[in-house]
Amino acid sequence: MRRRLCTCVAIAAIVGAGVSTAATRPPKLQYEIATLPNGLTVVLSEDHSTPIVHVELWYHVGSKNERPGLTGFAHLFEHLMFNGSKNVRSDEHTSMIASNGGQSNAYTTEDTTVFWETVPAHYLPVVLWMEADRMASLQIDEKALASEREVVKEERRMRVDNQPFGRLSEIIYDQAYSVHPYKHPTIGSMADLEAASVEDVRSFYETYYVPSNATIVLVGDFESGAAMDLVTQYLGRVPGVERPVPRDIPQEPPWERERRVALEESWPLPAVVVVHKIPFDGHPDSYPLHFASKILSDGQSSRIYRRLVYEEQLALAAFGQGAIVEDPSLFFAVALVQPGRMPANAERALRDELERLKTELVSPRELERVKNQFARDYILGRTSNQQKAMHLAHAAVIHDDITTADGEFDIFMNITAEDVQRVAQTYFTNDNRLILTIMPRNATSGGAP
Repeated sequence: MRRRLCTCVAIAAIVGAGVSTAATRPPKLQYEIATLPNGLTVVLSEDHSTPIVHVELWYHVGSKNERPGLTGFAHLFEHLMFNGSKNVRSDEHTSMIASNGGQSNAYTTEDTTVFWETVPAHYLPVVLWMEADRMASLQIDEKALASEREVVKEERRMRVDNQPFGRLSEIIYDQAYSVHPYKHPTIGSMADLEAASVEDVRSFYETYYVPSNATIVLVGDFESGAAMDLVTQYLGRVPGVERPVPRDIPQEPPWERERRVALEESWPLPAVVVVHKIPFDGHPDSYPLHFASKILSDGQSSRIYRRLVYEEQLALAAFGQGAIVEDPSLFFAVALVQPGRMPANAERALRDELERLKTELVSPRELERVKNQFARDYILGRTSNQQKAMHLAHAAVIHDDITTADGEFDIFMNITAEDVQRVAQTYFTNDNRLILTIMPRNATSGGAP
């Protein structure tokens, strides 16, 4: 077993150049990190405040690891992992946890697939045994695949296909990317789900759901030495693999000029989207871009919402997102255009607000408000065992540097108005811009229906 301690040069440089923080710094997380001989990364953080333990098992595989024509597999495995293994029957995983007073669930992102359980502390061995069983011997056959395929298809109908603007995110990413797998949605396409074979699914499982591609985080009421012994006893026995996990993700080429795309969809109102490419999670510029996202589009007091919805009444809704994930991603602003108003005017207002961030420094009051909001969210977001585990796992898996679980707070608190302006000037440029106008089908192109 090898123990490791990571450092982050970028964080040290930024914090060292910063000023005093604007909020009380939360206590640092106490943890141990180790790697078992089979490649599994283990993070342990004792918290004896309540007699419970939270377990998170992160597989470093998401929709970006899927190939064209084989999309939706990571999300499919989120479901298949509850469908039975050698010693645990279908759906028994959830029922065993619930019958012992615990909770469990899972989720999938572009970059990870996560399974978690919160249980009374003395049930920790049961959880580790079940996670080891499905890591080593997941049931993958025609019956299981057919069952979970239908569940996922119904989920897609409910969350995407039957929602008025349910395909908006899919359209944005499909148009913004040409080769990177962020182009396709995590939930996958109906055609790919239908075409998936048992052999395709089993190959995906054997490639990515292996100890060397997994990180398990335990936070709660245990002694670290005893917990490490349990993890080694159960998960340490899962055979490792000699081959490296493939990371050959196609990289998106830079944009060289503004693109404009006009589409039609079967939804009730025009939508206008302004998109810019931004760097990856952990890049020094990603931190002030978080602040830019909050200033522009976080809630009804944000600049975009106030201008387009309240002041000029150009849109029924206006929002945006800085989608800062493991690979370079997107910053986009959206307006759902008010009936009778012109999409071109909504587009102009969105571009004006992005431009304003480039030409005017954020006021001290606005910057302080964003810092206070972030500090509040950051501190409140570490009050439970589950939230602490998420911070630690994200740092270990996405950043490959667990010290960022604590180090990022100081970076955010030392961001200046000049930092926000600099990243706006760097990324919100005309050449680094995609403008989407999506009209209701059968509507005229120049205005609302």
